[in-house]
Amino acid sequence: MTIELTYLAYTIALFFVVVLVQATTGIANNGGLAMANARDNLKPPTTIQARAKRLTDNFRENLWFFAPLVLIAAIADVHTQWTVLGAQVFFWARLAHAVWYIAGLPFIRPLFWLAGVIACGMIFLSLFGMLA
Repeated sequence: MTIELTYLAYTIALFFVVVLVQATTGIANNGGLAMANARDNLKPPTTIQARAKRLTDNFRENLWFFAPLVLIAAIADVHTQWTVLGAQVFFWARLAHAVWYIAGLPFIRPLFWLAGVIACGMIFLSLFGMLA
């Protein structure tokens, strides 16, 4: 397995943790029984629950860029220093973004998001030989 695919697997594992954090905040706010049902009459979300939901949504949106790029690179046998760096930067940027988002720390979080976007750009450009 390539380094890029390994980092894709790490990223999926991190996404699973993010989803578990979101689920845990929902259970903490509403109880397990309410969350196991249709969820029609839930309490308003707590700050941390709303933040965890936004984090999950943001992670999912960014994963739609990263995962296909890594898979295309693997299928096309494109494996460069830039695809490796892109995969590594994406994973670590998403990890930092998740920590900052849940903690509610201001200003720095968008920089981690931007690092992930740039990482996807590096992989994309490598696919077309624009970064060698």
